[in-house]
Amino acid sequence: MQPTPVRRTICARIPTPEGEYQLCHYVDERNQKEHLALMMGDVTGQDGVLVRVHSECFTGDVLGSQRCDCGEQLHRAMRLIAQEGAGIILYLRQEGRGIGLEQKLRAYNLQDQGYDTVDANLMLGHQADEREYSAAAAMLRDLEVRSIRLMTNNPDKIDRLTGLGIVIVNRIALEPTVTRDNAAYLATKAQRMRHLLNLPMLADGAASLDVALPSQVAGQIESLRQRAAAHFRQHRRPFVTLSYAQSLDGTVGAQEGGPLPLSGPTSLRVTHALRAAHDAILVGIGTVLADDPQLTVRLVEGSHPQPIVVDSHLRCPPQARLLAHPKGLWIAHVGAHTNGLLPAATHLQHAGARLLALPTNAEGQVDLEALLVELGRLGIQSVMVEGGARIIGSLLAHSLAHFAVLTIAPRFVDGRRIPLAGLVGPSIDLLDPAYIQAGQDVMVWSALPHPERQTLQPAPPPTGARPPA
Repeated sequence: MQPTPVRRTICARIPTPEGEYQLCHYVDERNQKEHLALMMGDVTGQDGVLVRVHSECFTGDVLGSQRCDCGEQLHRAMRLIAQEGAGIILYLRQEGRGIGLEQKLRAYNLQDQGYDTVDANLMLGHQADEREYSAAAAMLRDLEVRSIRLMTNNPDKIDRLTGLGIVIVNRIALEPTVTRDNAAYLATKAQRMRHLLNLPMLADGAASLDVALPSQVAGQIESLRQRAAAHFRQHRRPFVTLSYAQSLDGTVGAQEGGPLPLSGPTSLRVTHALRAAHDAILVGIGTVLADDPQLTVRLVEGSHPQPIVVDSHLRCPPQARLLAHPKGLWIAHVGAHTNGLLPAATHLQHAGARLLALPTNAEGQVDLEALLVELGRLGIQSVMVEGGARIIGSLLAHSLAHFAVLTIAPRFVDGRRIPLAGLVGPSIDLLDPAYIQAGQDVMVWSALPHPERQTLQPAPPPTGARPPA
């Protein structure tokens, strides 16, 4: 890789409340973008220099916005350098994690509608983080810094700079002040972007608890609980609830397979209440690869359901957040291929996953009916299915689901729809549907026609309580 060409143009003395600095102006010769180095003391040729690599944030750095922690990090870094008497702040001109100020403001408006900072960027056609650090590495080389102690909470920044040849001997944490306005933002950084933050105030999702649940939801959920318990007593197989969101034209996912947030904040909270009402929550491996979900209960009080991933050929990545789920992860895979997938199986088991080896269907994928029989044998009384489109379509087409909670978002989106391959009959008619307004969304709650299958006989129920997850 060719070194990034940067040119130092001029330096000047800058007295600040934290002390006197030298501010040096740099130009990235690739794109003529301007960057700055704010320095104190003798750093040339030194080891272990205290460094902050800071991306521009007009709203936080200049206006003191409390939507983020950027301004606080900048000024704390200046104070730490002043206390030590030497250090560098590299101020990179890549506003809004690289998407620019205009797009950042658009993302803010989406966040005010209930989307988190990652999903807002994705909805605008950007990556979650578009920053790059080659100019920062080049500036440190120009300043002849030999190694650094990096002030950051972001492990990706450490990885990127290390990959560019910067020697990082230590990380200095910059713990933020949590406010009502930045709580959800900080939680997303910790949960979805791996930031190393200690946020005990956010453990129960308190930032989103202000959104009220529609009054009819409690009655619908209690009815579901009763249906599930009665069904399990009679059949020894779990009651299956499908819960997903779609646009007005039936789109449930992005064409390219990435995440497509559709639910508003009210229906999102209802979804978390539904999770708490089920023993287990099931998704396909496509959902894990596209969304990297947590599948926990955060927006309401309640217990986490047991997460289950249908992953026929064990493609679950080792960094998937579900592997850190409080209840552990169950992975349903094709048992006939266990030997060929032994390395992946061993790795996932070492990561704490429990593997459920199952027979295949005609397409060589996990037989979903066999999976439900196995879950019943393990004492799972109710399963909520959140995705993906293929699994939902298969459960519908083969009459394996008992209830549906469908969120309809007031949007038209050109994306993927639920496939109903193998559907018997021309349609599936909902049974006595109920309609609940959830913010701007409409939620449809309805039983589904479900002739109980006899092709697989469930094993006798396990003795005693449900096994630990």
